[in-house]
Amino acid sequence: HPQVGYDILRDIPPLADVLPGVLHHHERWDGRGYPDGVAGEDIYLPARIFSIIDTFDAMTTDRPYRAAMPVHAAVEEIDAMGGTQFDPYLATEFVAMCEERGVTDPEGLDFVR
Repeated sequence: HPQVGYDILRDIPPLADVLPGVLHHHERWDGRGYPDGVAGEDIYLPARIFSIIDTFDAMTTDRPYRAAMPVHAAVEEIDAMGGTQFDPYLATEFVAMCEERGVTDPEGLDFVR
């Protein structure tokens, strides 16, 4: 879907700056992602941000094949994948933002829903 999303948006001039982010949001910090196998800081910054957002949304949304993961569990998973799947700095910042909002506690406020 990264290529499809890119193709849909590429002719919309105001979105030109985010196109590389759309195309590369499945790249991984460790280089094992796609479509180009880019790694680390060579991944366009918006793509690194989109990757965390997309993954968090995927984990916390009901799917036909599985129920949504609790928000606090999704935050823990993103924290655990910092440095492999995700930019370690951005993963840490995401987790800190969630901690500030109380979502790392299973009894905490579920700010997403």
